[in-house]
Amino acid sequence: MSRDGQATVSRRRWLARGLGRWWLLGLLALILIAPELAPHAATDVVGLPYSSQGLFGTDHLGRDVLSRLLHGGRPMVLTSLAAAALGTGIGTVIGLIAAWWRPFVMRPWDAVAAVPSILVLLLILTAMPNRAGIVLAVALASVPLSARVVHAAAAQVIGKAHVEHAKVRGETTAWILSREVLPLIGTTVLADLGLRFVMAVYLVAAAGFLGLSTTSSDWGLLVVEALPGAALQPVALLAPVIGIALIAVSANIFADRVRGRA
Repeated sequence: MSRDGQATVSRRRWLARGLGRWWLLGLLALILIAPELAPHAATDVVGLPYSSQGLFGTDHLGRDVLSRLLHGGRPMVLTSLAAAALGTGIGTVIGLIAAWWRPFVMRPWDAVAAVPSILVLLLILTAMPNRAGIVLAVALASVPLSARVVHAAAAQVIGKAHVEHAKVRGETTAWILSREVLPLIGTTVLADLGLRFVMAVYLVAAAGFLGLSTTSSDWGLLVVEALPGAALQPVALLAPVIGIALIAVSANIFADRVRGRA
């Protein structure tokens, strides 16, 4: 391939990575400001049940589907981000400790990983039926996976020369892990955060689907409420399903782009 051809391919790859990153950020920003753009409150009855009034029609109670969708996106995204960040943060600490000392640090979290995520969600929400409970449950389900990823990445860095030099200089373990090891696996941690966010979106939506949501316009709740009238008003069902899928696919593309730079 000629030099000009290689440059063109490089520019296309750079553009594709940039589009994947900015598309996700733009989508999240739009969801966060969406409640301010909603034409009605989430609980307002604006017409007959399952009517075509409004862009997406109305639900089984005559509420505007578009307004409910716009109001429900922000709490779902914020809850998912908080849970993913907490789970990845704890998993990163555990993975670094396990790579530095002994892998047996991972054993208790292997037991947690053996429990289905949805069961962890149900158990914690039984004791904490609020948004903090959802964040804690989703984060707890994410920790073992994040810890495994970070442990595998950090184990390849621990034995490198610059880490050994830091030991000889008498640097503390915390300093070495945070200054010498973590920066080299930062891309891996960021990619894992993207994947944990996708998992969090699914679990938060599942909580709404099971009736465990703390908001009346949760996208999972919108799905389960739209099922009985799907034949009469399919858009009310398709809108939240497509919204959840769009967020998940965008986050997956972002994680793939980050991993591609690792």
